[in-house]
Amino acid sequence: MAHERRAHRGRTIGLRGLILVLGCLLLPAVAAFAEPGYPSRPVRIMVGYGPGGVADVTMRMVAQKLSEKLGQQFIIDNRPGAGGILAHRAVLAAPADGYTLVVSGNGSAITRSLFKSLPFDVLTDFTSISVTAFLDLLLATRTDGPLKTVNDIIAAAKANPGRLNFGTIAPGSTQNLSAELFRMKAGINVALVTYRTTPDLVNAIQRGDVDVGFEYYAGVTAALQEGKIRAVASTGEVRAPWTPDVPTVAESGLKDYTVVSWNAIAGPAGMPRDVVDLLSREVNVALRDPELQRKARLFGLDARGTTPAEMDQRMRSDVAKWAEVIEKAGLQKQ
Repeated sequence: MAHERRAHRGRTIGLRGLILVLGCLLLPAVAAFAEPGYPSRPVRIMVGYGPGGVADVTMRMVAQKLSEKLGQQFIIDNRPGAGGILAHRAVLAAPADGYTLVVSGNGSAITRSLFKSLPFDVLTDFTSISVTAFLDLLLATRTDGPLKTVNDIIAAAKANPGRLNFGTIAPGSTQNLSAELFRMKAGINVALVTYRTTPDLVNAIQRGDVDVGFEYYAGVTAALQEGKIRAVASTGEVRAPWTPDVPTVAESGLKDYTVVSWNAIAGPAGMPRDVVDLLSREVNVALRDPELQRKARLFGLDARGTTPAEMDQRMRSDVAKWAEVIEKAGLQKQ
């Protein structure tokens, strides 16, 4: 009997040990799932730009729809400065539980190659959720000026090397790099002049201080509608619905030139898979809302979502694209 009790006790200990081992093995799988009822408290979305910008406007519209659908507040937290680095750092300092997110996108792809060192890697330290909007740029000239087409611009630049000026905002911005890419693809010698703000740039185009300006539709809408400047071309793959009479640069003759900027939403690396899938699904649903679509078009936004995998591929593609432009342009890293 004593022998049987010892054998039984051994089997019990062995079973408990097996359960303990299996439990340890299952811990990572359990940790990969969200807490029940996500979201059960407010979710904060860090925006690396000030209120009123295109990225901020897009995310506020999406946040409102998410709040209505998921029953918790999605709060916009503006953390402007350092090319979005401050906002991204704040997200990485938070738990990867889906309650702290960040606005990412084309600007983040540029930042990766524009700075000598960063406290994170946008390709490995974040979880892609969904793109929220795509944005084309416009090439704008003085209304009464001689440059009415892309071919006019290229011909004038080749006839007068170094005489034409392209205007943009801050060095390293999407607008600035788009102008750099244009002169590379066209093989022309033009000077790039940077301005502190978009209104400064628009005024410079009107006065003829710069021959061509590169800017988003939202920044030049008023001047276009008032006839103060002319839209020569857009940088997208197809003509934008809000400027149907404006041809793309590609269809105007510079066939391998396309620039489509984008904004997106991401979280820290290691987010629970079911939270990522839920957020991506609901962001895509929110973006299809007719009222959101109407408001987005007023800002020149193609409000359209993606899967996490599609967003991830977009990021990797643009990181490579802008790294090459920055290197070829010889831009000084910050």
